[in-house]
Amino acid sequence: MIKILFVCTHNACRSVLAEVTANRLGAGRITAASAGSAPAGRVHPLTLNYLSSRNIATEGLKSQGMDEFEDFAPDLVITVCDRAAGEACPLWLGDTAKAHWGLPDPSHAGLEGDDALEQAFDAVVDVLQRRIQALLDANGDSLLGDSLQALAAQVAEQEPYRE
Repeated sequence: MIKILFVCTHNACRSVLAEVTANRLGAGRITAASAGSAPAGRVHPLTLNYLSSRNIATEGLKSQGMDEFEDFAPDLVITVCDRAAGEACPLWLGDTAKAHWGLPDPSHAGLEGDDALEQAFDAVVDVLQRRIQALLDANGDSLLGDSLQALAAQVAEQEPYRE
């Protein structure tokens, strides 16, 4: 079993979608959580609406900071937004494997109408599913350290974001 912490600046949309997707796909092989470098304090309502519309439970989802996960001891930290990629991680992460899976924020498509919003969320979740499945297919849950970090980076290159 591998523990993955998905990080986004506000922990309101992309990192939450990644957490939910990883826990669903990796049941028994992945335990995922999400955090923010500057948490918004709430999950974006559009994210909750999207998940609920697909009959995915949203209870217990919340926006929280990285420091709240020291006891979680992740094997891999994946940043999913460009701003979080360059930010310093807490000291307790030490040599934890890290990767960047940059994705656009689908909640910003809400200004373009319902169809655009749904398509934006679908596109982000589709790429997350492909990347997480690729990790599982390559037995990433049995790797640690540099090997896990290299695999996570390779997965992002092989499964690009497509609109």
